[in-house]
Amino acid sequence: MASHPIGLRQEARSGCLLIDCVDDHGSRSHAYPTSDLLLTSPTSPRNLADAIHFLCAVHGQYPSLVELVAARTIDPPSRAWLAEAGDEFSRERAFLARLSVEAGPIPPTPGSGSEAAIAATRHALATLAKSERRGCSLGAALAVAADWVVVRTVLDTAAERLGVTPPPRSGDHRAAIVALVEGSASDPAMGRAMRFGAEQVALQHRGLWDLLQARAQARIAA
Repeated sequence: MASHPIGLRQEARSGCLLIDCVDDHGSRSHAYPTSDLLLTSPTSPRNLADAIHFLCAVHGQYPSLVELVAARTIDPPSRAWLAEAGDEFSRERAFLARLSVEAGPIPPTPGSGSEAAIAATRHALATLAKSERRGCSLGAALAVAADWVVVRTVLDTAAERLGVTPPPRSGDHRAAIVALVEGSASDPAMGRAMRFGAEQVALQHRGLWDLLQARAQARIAA
């Protein structure tokens, strides 16, 4: 039976491992984005407005993490994919901005610390985008694209409630992400760096959903 070096087997699996990492640590595995509390409960309008404003605070500014990484990437296949993803994300950013206007002000919520938490999230994402560790920033950008499928579902629900027509969905980038990772992970160390960047983005998104869920529960308890 023919055998393959361990490094090559690891590179061949890097794309799937990155996607699995995002799924395990990010929005897809968090209960709140698909919960009745956020989407269908009597307090859903306030909770959706809260989510819109906080997502806009994290991802609504220019340049986005994807655009920052695209500007720093020299590998032609990665740069081409990031340029296309950046264009798509600019439409998502405009969609977020429109929703934040239609949603009205941020719902009053007992407690404090939310602003500091959002500032810390934005700083963490910016740090990942500018990482000098080869592969880390690319993995972070790919994680945003992979995890955005869940975020977009929440935004579409809010758009329906607010009478806003959403832009066309860009689709699930998973197959393209897997192929790009497998083509870009030139060695096991780079594959690990890409997964690290992806994991950190997923954890930041998970922390954001934790914060939003806690804020929704605090409003109910008030």
